[in-house]
Amino acid sequence: MSTPTASKAARPRLAVIGAGAIGRLRIDRMGQRDDLALAAVVEPSDSGRAWAQALGVPVYADPETMLEAVRPDGAIVATPNDMHVDVAIACLRRGVAALVEKPVADTLDDARRLLAAEREHGRPVLIGHHRRHNPILRRAREIVASGRLGRLLSATALATFLKPDAYFDMAWRRQEGGGPILINLIHDIDLLRFLLGDIASIQAFSAHEARGFEVEDTAAALLRFKSGALATLSVSDATTAPWNWDPSGEAAHYPRQHINSHYISGTQGSLTLPLLEIWTYAGARG
Repeated sequence: MSTPTASKAARPRLAVIGAGAIGRLRIDRMGQRDDLALAAVVEPSDSGRAWAQALGVPVYADPETMLEAVRPDGAIVATPNDMHVDVAIACLRRGVAALVEKPVADTLDDARRLLAAEREHGRPVLIGHHRRHNPILRRAREIVASGRLGRLLSATALATFLKPDAYFDMAWRRQEGGGPILINLIHDIDLLRFLLGDIASIQAFSAHEARGFEVEDTAAALLRFKSGALATLSVSDATTAPWNWDPSGEAAHYPRQHINSHYISGTQGSLTLPLLEIWTYAGARG
């Protein structure tokens, strides 16, 4: 007799808070799995609620009402960035685990508030840094762990691309917190943490010379890791350039190209990403 992977009664019941582009993507992915159940959707806009009604689950205009009525096992927080922390804390107060889309918060103080709430209420909070699950990065981590590169000393990450003018029709994308540091570069910072470990210190500059918006369009950072390794990062969403992670094939809307954007260097060898090229000396080193 076969044993089902998960009975309907045993499946975790997840609510999705925010039915914008990311929330709808998460709902679509959940529909492809048989071990999760969509319990409810929260969306304040009339058009978003109309879309969600077709899913056949309860739809609410605000998180508090949903959490009180549905009591899901977990919630995916896919709201605008400045709402992440307050919505996640509301979940934790009701004993609901939360997966928060990146960035975790707009400010360091808000991130600390969420960390304190997680510790107070004893429920987990995960951040949606999905690239860690990419097979390319999994393989890169295996290569690093094998010692083939020796001791890691330096890394470089590029995130340079062009966002069209229409992207900025939404006001929050022109304001502080809505720029490429928290929207895009945060992925590359997490990628380097995944491969090099925790960060000890950071120095950075940002600029908004291209468009003149309040939000930055370009930034550069120097990271020092607890291991002693150093990394440089550069991001701009106003450049005509292909050097970023999206050509790896991860993004369906972005043409796949044979281009590297990340470089990891050690005492015995170096690794490029996303192409996973390993560079070493043919003869004895030194």
